[in-house]
Amino acid sequence: MTFVVADDNESFDSLLRRFKKRVQGDRILSEIRKRRYFEQPSVVRKRKRAAKLRKSRRTTLKDLRRTY
Repeated sequence: MTFVVADDNESFDSLLRRFKKRVQGDRILSEIRKRRYFEQPSVVRKRKRAAKLRKSRRTTLKDLRRTY
C-alpha cells in the first residue's frame, strides 16, 4: 500500500501532490485499469506479442537512423 508521511508545516496540497506522484510511479492506477475487466489469456498473449513487435520495429528503425 502506498503512503506518504507529512513533513512539518507541509500543506495538504503538497502532500496530495507527493502522494499522486508516488501512486503514478508505482503504476497502481494503470494496474487497476488493466484489471478492471477480464481479459482472456489469448488476448493477453496477442497484445503482448503486438507490443513486442512494435518495440522491435522501433529499435531497428532507431539503429538504421544511427548508421546514416
